[in-house]
Amino acid sequence: MKRNDSDLFESVERHRRRQDRWEQEGERSLARNLAMVGSIGWTVVTPTLLGILAGRYVDRTFETGIMWTAALLVVGLTLGCRLAWRGMHHE
Repeated sequence: MKRNDSDLFESVERHRRRQDRWEQEGERSLARNLAMVGSIGWTVVTPTLLGILAGRYVDRTFETGIMWTAALLVVGLTLGCRLAWRGMHHE
């Protein structure tokens, strides 16, 4: 089997398992969906804020304007988005 065929087969199998699980368990409750959204939000916000705080500290220490704040904000946001993405696909 070719690589593309294998990927397609895995995708179809994953979809079938999700469908089977949904038929057995039913739809998630509103509270569970809201909790998941809140969890994903904090997963993005926390590394972003930590990046800003670390950047502000470095900028104040070395008097570099906002160079490190901007750089570490982007790093924190990227890390937070990656963690949220992995968390969503794990669910």
